[in-house]
Amino acid sequence: MKLYIKNMVCNRCKMVVKSELEKAGLEPVSVELGEVQVKEDTIDGVKDQLLESLQSLGFDLIDDKRSRIIEKIKNVIIDQVHHHDNHAKNNLSDVLSAELHYDYNYLSNLFSEVEGTTIEKYFIAQKIEKVKELLVYDELTLSEIAFRLNYSSVAYLSNQFKKVTGLTPSHFRQVGRNKRKTLDEV
Repeated sequence: MKLYIKNMVCNRCKMVVKSELEKAGLEPVSVELGEVQVKEDTIDGVKDQLLESLQSLGFDLIDDKRSRIIEKIKNVIIDQVHHHDNHAKNNLSDVLSAELHYDYNYLSNLFSEVEGTTIEKYFIAQKIEKVKELLVYDELTLSEIAFRLNYSSVAYLSNQFKKVTGLTPSHFRQVGRNKRKTLDEV
């Protein structure tokens, strides 16, 4: 049986969800961001207990198709921004269409309708959070960060960063440790 789980954004989330499934007496076959395959055909006997334990940890079970699609869009974007060092300039609309097997216009309209923001704005917010993370680590120059996140120039990155955060990247680097958000808060 396949389960869809909201707010899984990292490998630690996968470990926590797997642990909760096992505590509920389920046997996870695969655990991916937002999607879990369990050996059992039904979870009816443990669904309430599982839902309660997942919600206490900031997760949630997703039952309807539209919410599953939205969660998949978010997971693909998070994966692209935070877990891949893509130096190739992949078009986000092409990546989403290929991964989710839907026309991008449908995905875009659905996302905007349900989330109240565009896919592009969500993507930018994720990129800015990644920039914040890299600035706080203080291991890369702004030029290296711009290259890693496929910005066309340092100036473009700086302008977008200031528009979103109200701070320049260099000022954020000085005060930034308290300004980062967790990925599910973006």
